[in-house]
Amino acid sequence: MPTNLILLGTGNALVTRYYNTCFALQNNNEYFLTDAGGGNGILAQLEKAHIAMENIRALFLTHGHTDHILGVIWVIRLAASLFVRGKHPGLTIYCHDECAEKLRAFCRMTLTAKLQAVLDNGVRFAVLKNGDSFQAAGFNCTAFDIYSTKTKQFGYRATLPDGQTLVCLGDEPYNPLCRQYAQNADWLMSEAFCLYGECEQFKPYEKHHSTALDAARTAQQLNAKHLILYHTQDNHPAQRKALYTAEARQAFSGPVYVPEDLETITL
Repeated sequence: MPTNLILLGTGNALVTRYYNTCFALQNNNEYFLTDAGGGNGILAQLEKAHIAMENIRALFLTHGHTDHILGVIWVIRLAASLFVRGKHPGLTIYCHDECAEKLRAFCRMTLTAKLQAVLDNGVRFAVLKNGDSFQAAGFNCTAFDIYSTKTKQFGYRATLPDGQTLVCLGDEPYNPLCRQYAQNADWLMSEAFCLYGECEQFKPYEKHHSTALDAARTAQQLNAKHLILYHTQDNHPAQRKALYTAEARQAFSGPVYVPEDLETITL
């Protein structure tokens, strides 16, 4: 069966018309979640996408910014609650050491003692280093440091069951130090904070982000086959897909995808 990519959220940190960027890779009835947005809205997005928590057994957290990590607390809370009732097989959270420390601190401060007792049992942290390999929901993955200029952040390269590769670059511009992991991807997932013509308004470079045009140039340079843009603005929702796609096509020769929240892409 083909792998489905379900975009649970596609917006950047301060959007109000979209949910924060996070997504799930589906392999049959199992899901591999990447990030979880900034709050309990993740539970609504999962419900709308018809993804049961019992079928999420692996989660990858890229970094500790609010719009990526706070939703993970709600995922942990629900998974732990189901686990103690015998309704969840266990959740593994793949992340680097700083994210693991933050998640443990959040759990100590916010979860009941009963749910905290599930940590390292029904909910465990698999702490990754740059270049570590892991398997999640049947996908063979390699985590890599994106060399963030703001906070430690990891992306990953996943090999799908049919042999295709998908690369998640996180939510900052591509760093050439990651080339061995990012090049020649069948599917390249890149942030596009705004359009190039909106640089004066949104100042992406001051915030260490890319425009749609920058992301497209990177995809072309890396010899990607398909480009998926996310982590965008929400100032023109009705035209967003057309505008970002048109700009990216100026520099990238392959298919461009600018998904809406809850959109599914068959890989």
